[in-house]
Amino acid sequence: MLPSFRDLRYLIAYSVPLTAAVGLWLGGAFTWLTLVYTFGLLPLLEWLRPPGAVEPGVAAATETKRHAFFDGLLYLNVPLQYGLLAAFLYTLHTRSFSVAEIVGAILSIGICCGALGINVAHELGHRPRGWEQRLAQALLLSSWYPHFFIEHNRGHHRHVATPLDPATARLHESFWHFLPRAVLGEYRSAWALEAERLRRQDLPVWSVQNHFLQFQAAQAGLVGLVLTFFGVTGLLAWLAAAAVGYVLFQLVNYVEHYGLLRRQTAPGVYERVQPHHSWNSEHALGRIILYELTRHSDHHYQASRPYQTLRHQPASPQMPTGYPGMMLIATIPPLWFRVMNKRVPVAVSQQ
Repeated sequence: MLPSFRDLRYLIAYSVPLTAAVGLWLGGAFTWLTLVYTFGLLPLLEWLRPPGAVEPGVAAATETKRHAFFDGLLYLNVPLQYGLLAAFLYTLHTRSFSVAEIVGAILSIGICCGALGINVAHELGHRPRGWEQRLAQALLLSSWYPHFFIEHNRGHHRHVATPLDPATARLHESFWHFLPRAVLGEYRSAWALEAERLRRQDLPVWSVQNHFLQFQAAQAGLVGLVLTFFGVTGLLAWLAAAAVGYVLFQLVNYVEHYGLLRRQTAPGVYERVQPHHSWNSEHALGRIILYELTRHSDHHYQASRPYQTLRHQPASPQMPTGYPGMMLIATIPPLWFRVMNKRVPVAVSQQ
């Protein structure tokens, strides 16, 4: 099945790695291009053009779960991400960049670590085919985030919108308080989930069957390669870019579920995840750049749906602007609380 002309809009998602590549190639102020584009131009355009009426129950692009065009868009991110990382490390190793250029390059590649390395891995990690899951793991390794593969599907989707989920921000909790709690909590949760899986199978936790340890070993292997070819400086630059990706993805976590809670039906038992347990945005650019991640309610409601089949859920609470703009607002807690606290459903705020 050939893609329609309307489907080609998803090619815009490649504008993020394109700006990063241009910045590395041209150097100078262009190293900051990805940051200016993602958190300057995109929020401005989404603010100037709010979304129109959206028909509920209609897929974003197609009802077809297996579609070569939409799948291929995801797969191509793997060589793109690793190519950008290699170009980033090689450029820093062979060219005399100023401190400002280095910072700009780290921020630009860090945005790619979040958008390509983690966000695309999130989509592929939900796919049933093993080789697609291996692609997800490869992308997560590029961003120093491999434990996410364990924690997200088996932890976050189970505990979202409850106090048990480290990736659900509490009402009145600032992003800067949420950030360390979420990062450390996801590590602990991934280890606990993997240990639980092994115990159920009567296998030792400290063994080669432990996926958490397998991922750390693979991460160590990549670290060794970077050290060999680019030295300590290259390793620190990669780690800094990955840290930017960490922060950006935790910003996404923060805005997706801030202040939303499921009701307890019994001690330790919560109602099923519903569309009103995730914040959504129908702003077109953010939706396309992030492969429909902003239709997060439908993703949690039916996690098996590929991104192009996600639907607008009218019961989901809507953010006043797109994800890039909301991520910027979240970094300023007083502004975030002023914008968002009044939007948290009354029933939730009274819990």
